[in-house]
Amino acid sequence: MTTQAVTTAPEILIIIVTWNNKASVLELLASLATLAYPTDALDILVVDNASHDGTKEAIETAYPQINLIYNQENLGGTGGFNTGLQWAFEQTDGRYQYFWLLDNDVLVHQRALTELVALLEAKPDIAVAGSTMMQLDYPWRINEMGAFIDRKVNIGHLILFRHLETIPAWQGYSAQELLRSEADLSKHLMHCQPYMDVEYVAAASLLIRAKVAKEAGLWRDYFIHFDDVEWCLRIAEMGYRIVVSAQSLIWHLSAAAKVPTWVLYYDNRNVLDLLSNHGANQTSLLHFKRYILKKAVYYHLIAKPDLAQLHYDALNDFEAGRFGKKDIKLSCHYQKNNQIKAVFLETSIKRILIAWPINVHAMGIQEALVQAQLQRPELQIDCMPLPNGEMVYQLPRAKFIKPFPASKIKRWLAYWRLRGQYDLIIQSDYQVVIGLSWLKSRLLFINDNDFCERPQPSWHDVLSAVVRYYKSYFKF
Repeated sequence: MTTQAVTTAPEILIIIVTWNNKASVLELLASLATLAYPTDALDILVVDNASHDGTKEAIETAYPQINLIYNQENLGGTGGFNTGLQWAFEQTDGRYQYFWLLDNDVLVHQRALTELVALLEAKPDIAVAGSTMMQLDYPWRINEMGAFIDRKVNIGHLILFRHLETIPAWQGYSAQELLRSEADLSKHLMHCQPYMDVEYVAAASLLIRAKVAKEAGLWRDYFIHFDDVEWCLRIAEMGYRIVVSAQSLIWHLSAAAKVPTWVLYYDNRNVLDLLSNHGANQTSLLHFKRYILKKAVYYHLIAKPDLAQLHYDALNDFEAGRFGKKDIKLSCHYQKNNQIKAVFLETSIKRILIAWPINVHAMGIQEALVQAQLQRPELQIDCMPLPNGEMVYQLPRAKFIKPFPASKIKRWLAYWRLRGQYDLIIQSDYQVVIGLSWLKSRLLFINDNDFCERPQPSWHDVLSAVVRYYKSYFKF
């Protein structure tokens, strides 16, 4: 099906939730004026979750016609969208035919809304239509075209439809350049229909019939994450279809660029609740609970015990029926990567080992490493070759340690022999090498934006976590 232009434009309320992201939400509001949809048929409601970066004042000054609700505290995505939906439900019946939920940091193609509306106008049995989400950091790559819920193998995991498929003709173009281009992915991808049935579409761009939204009610109090998934599942159980459009596009920063820390608590707790409310049997729930405990063991092994504790807290709070926002305090605090040079200049650090997943250019630390070498000639920086033995040069006069054996047991023995030989190990937050966390040295974890130091892992903590995992086979 090819969607046709909307002749009589239905009235739509756009609901945006924001928190301390002034620049992005202002950019989004500016872009909404360029939509290929009659502006007199659009109302905009921004829910500000107690931002302290001047967002509220900036919106009031630049867009006095916009409806703005300022929450007195950060209620998360759940509380923010519930605030907006509650306001929408209180409006006169029939005032709006559709609600369009948007993340505050998306870039929206000029026909994104038009295509969603045309789809729902043509198909009365569809209640929710979502946009295809492209990656902002790789604009020619699909992040998700809706998703499904894995109920068999990786219980509770989202299976992102057509995840990471690319549009070759768009490669090299920026998202800004693609915003006004022809954007029908069914013309670019094999076996791609103009729209497809899925179990969930993200509230980054979700259009829903106003009557159905009111019938479904507010989101469950998850604070963040999986709240829109649960809402879609609830709506589907009411007998409606959920679809994603290949002709409506948005661009959003990919999840791969975000390092999971405190959100792990919400992910695990909320998935347990979602599964328990949408058809999972006791066997599936037990499987996921044990999976949570297994992940806690992993975080102890890589020297992130505070993240392991988040898994225990998630499980305990689910069992106790505690939801909403949690006061989370982590023991490790991140600093910006432009401050890392001070670490390299410490005289107590004489030998540094850089793990093979580290990309010093992407993480912006090459200059700091080179300057540290110039200022401290005695500083030795060793790089690890890739697992296949390939040496990737990222530093002048780079020094590589001996490639590790392919055998897992021999490789771990090789790691063990390095104990005490280095003063600092630099690990990637995106791909941790477990064996390197046990080399009896300071540990520095880094991603594209931030870094933090962590203490060595504890045998006692690991063994306690393993015992707790195996006890679960008798407890649950």
